[in-house]
Amino acid sequence: MEPNQLIIISIIIAGSIIIAAVIFRSGSKKSQIDSSNIPNILSSVTDQLVTLASEKLETQNREIRTDMHSKKEAIENLVKNLAQEIYENNRRLEKAERDRIGSFNSLQREIESHRKITEQLSATTEGLKKVLSNNQLRGQFGEQVAEDLLKMSGFVKGIDYEFNKNQSGSQTRPDFTISLPDKTKINIDAKFPYSNLQKLLESEDKNSKQEYFKKFEQDIKDKIKQVTTRDYINPDDRTVDFVILFIPNEMIFSFIYDKLNDTWADAMNKKVIMAGPFSFTAILRMIRQSYDNFKYQENAHRIISLIKNFESEFEKYNAEFIKIGERINQLSSQYEKVDGTRTRQLMKTIDRIRIGSGTET
Repeated sequence: MEPNQLIIISIIIAGSIIIAAVIFRSGSKKSQIDSSNIPNILSSVTDQLVTLASEKLETQNREIRTDMHSKKEAIENLVKNLAQEIYENNRRLEKAERDRIGSFNSLQREIESHRKITEQLSATTEGLKKVLSNNQLRGQFGEQVAEDLLKMSGFVKGIDYEFNKNQSGSQTRPDFTISLPDKTKINIDAKFPYSNLQKLLESEDKNSKQEYFKKFEQDIKDKIKQVTTRDYINPDDRTVDFVILFIPNEMIFSFIYDKLNDTWADAMNKKVIMAGPFSFTAILRMIRQSYDNFKYQENAHRIISLIKNFESEFEKYNAEFIKIGERINQLSSQYEKVDGTRTRQLMKTIDRIRIGSGTET
């Protein structure tokens, strides 16, 4: 039931009670109240009740309208806030979707890039396997690495070093020969022992590992023996008293250094210096620095010689210059004598002649 209806019913009930009370009082006091006045009294009471009910309803309606207006504003604000929140959420969702699509595209590109790199690595790995499985290709690979390091260290082919494989009859000659300014030579040979080491690393059997280890050790000893001939170390041919054995793989070089101490010591006793890529680069830079220092020293000697020659020539020049100065001074003195004394005597003689001949003006 609505509030207005409750109010009306309440007023009617109250009015009925009042009317009943009036009638009751009228019956009990007949002497005081005329029964003919009862309709007037009821009409007055009814009018009052209607007026009271109308005022009450009007007040209630105003309160309801005010409350409804407030609720309407509150609902409108709520709807407006909800609409704004929905709009912001939609924007965030759209941005998140764009970011998700962008991330997905970026991820797809990365996956495609990794796929290409994997394919390239696979091809490179396959090519490297072919190189490492072929003894001749391994040798060429080692020579190429050595030459690249020579060039990186500032050595110029044909001037600072020679690649002996380009020369005829070089089967027993070192791969590279560095020429120092004083014509001393340093021989370098590149060796790539790999096959038995590969088998050693891939083998799972302990006995097989020991067998391959001994074979690999023998490979290194054979390489050392190959570079201890007079084609590599020959002071009579103006070589230094050692040879560099270049191993173009740092892992193999480190394995030899760590596991084959006796072989390493034997190589040093035989004047064979084994070097991996890092140590070979350090050796080359040291040689290059010595090469430059020798050039500077040689140039310094030449400059000192030129200075001494200049000093000797300057002394001779100075002596001759002094002689010229002395002659100039003598000539100047002679000139002053002629210009002074002799000129005056001549002028006196001329004056006498003029006086004697009567030509004096």
